[in-house]
Amino acid sequence: MDTFDWELESEKHWDSRADFWNSRSRGMWETGSRKDIVPFIKRFVPTGSMVCDLGCGDGTGSEKLVEAGYVVTGIDVSEEMLERARQNPRNEDCIFRKGNLSDCESPDNHFDAVMAINSIEWTNHPYESLKEMARILKPDGYACISILGPTAGPRSNSFSRLYGEEVICNTIMPWEFERLALENGWRKTGEFGVFKKAAEQLPHGSLPVELQQSLSFMWVFMFQVIK
Repeated sequence: MDTFDWELESEKHWDSRADFWNSRSRGMWETGSRKDIVPFIKRFVPTGSMVCDLGCGDGTGSEKLVEAGYVVTGIDVSEEMLERARQNPRNEDCIFRKGNLSDCESPDNHFDAVMAINSIEWTNHPYESLKEMARILKPDGYACISILGPTAGPRSNSFSRLYGEEVICNTIMPWEFERLALENGWRKTGEFGVFKKAAEQLPHGSLPVELQQSLSFMWVFMFQVIK
């Protein structure tokens, strides 16, 4: 029986999607679902800080961090994604390395902040990835982590697990991830939701946070590590 290699299958998946992702990522970061993430980070992380973009993909998010005044290292499991990041002339001041969120081969207590946008769901062990973030962060360092909400279509990537198939996408609800972080040495310092147009018509701002999360396309957290 073949042994399922999560990292190998993940790399193959994202290598195959590199062109498609690259064609859409700028729109997401400039006018779409990710446009408010870097301004959110700026509320907590001082300019000039060292930030690790975990699951950097084609590096568009890294580019936005550099434009905001941060010193950026991008890490991704896909060499095809990293090649597109390196080819972007706006990323000439970034460092890009191949690695995964559970073992990114960075020194202990090295970064002031990490950014992981819709990437921890795509790891074999989200708990181990969260521990790895804590390891590479300086004491009281920040982690901006986004989790796809219940209304996000990409959850179809984990559906086949219901048939007993091995999958590379872990489906996590925002409230599950929040509990995981709070139980393991993190404090929540900020959050916001991203909603589809239909949900935007609802008075979600008056609802409890748990119900807002249940309507979200994506939920963005800011946690601070306690060391």
